[in-house]
Amino acid sequence: MVSIDRSSSRYVGRFAPSPTGPLHFGSVVAAVASYLQARSRGGRWIVRIEDIDPPREEPGATSAILKTLDELGLEWDGAVRYQSHMSASYEYALERLQSSHMTFACTCSRKKLVRGRYPGTCRDAITKDLTGKSIRVKVDGSEIAFNDLLQGHYSQNIEEIIGDYIVKRADGFYAYHLAVVVDDAADGVSEIVRGLDLLSSTPRQIHLQNLLGLTTPSYAHIPLVLSQSGTKLSKQTAAPAIDLASSCAVLIRALEFLQQAPPPSLYQQTRNEIIQWAISNWNIAAVNGISRAYPN
Repeated sequence: MVSIDRSSSRYVGRFAPSPTGPLHFGSVVAAVASYLQARSRGGRWIVRIEDIDPPREEPGATSAILKTLDELGLEWDGAVRYQSHMSASYEYALERLQSSHMTFACTCSRKKLVRGRYPGTCRDAITKDLTGKSIRVKVDGSEIAFNDLLQGHYSQNIEEIIGDYIVKRADGFYAYHLAVVVDDAADGVSEIVRGLDLLSSTPRQIHLQNLLGLTTPSYAHIPLVLSQSGTKLSKQTAAPAIDLASSCAVLIRALEFLQQAPPPSLYQQTRNEIIQWAISNWNIAAVNGISRAYPN
């Protein structure tokens, strides 16, 4: 069941990595920004493991991620959330969309579709057997717009650019957009601080929030850490895992990338002292929203 935690009206932030590998420097920058934004406002910060895509998961990645956050001193509130435990809530949300006649079964495979906008091939087909079919949610020509704290005004016509999009895959796994919307609502997340690569997917999430009657949180999409060749740091580009023996140096490098101007004296401080300085001096307005390369 989709519900919103209204036990507290204060700030709630979150960090939601996928267990496809250990955290690299780009992931840590996103975690640090999210953590500091929450703590500087006296808010809660939760960690959610987005483990709804088993074929892409790496054994031991979840433990490695949590150990890295712990070693960096990024303490989360409450128990770690796992998307793999939320299937009933996702199904409930899907049923609500289906009862509103906002979904349809799709037999199109990726091989059948050219890259780009879904052309609506199965939109008007009538089928009761959903076996081996994906479920898509309908969109119209409306413009979805929001003001991002770092990127400014952003708008997208989902129908023109993407078309009807998948909320449940043909293999039975729930799609990211549906899962993240349900999870953020259930956890009462008030603001989402995450990487700039997810900016273009935000309109789809706002679209689902509107359809499900859920509150839309605020968004702040921080710049990506790029490799020297200009690509996003990721497992696919062989980004190295964080050196846990150098947690203080990693934190300061993250603060530098986020343009928080850590003083030279901070290099001689303990991890906890660095964290406390960062919380007291955090200024998200200082963050340049443009992705850039940074030595790692």
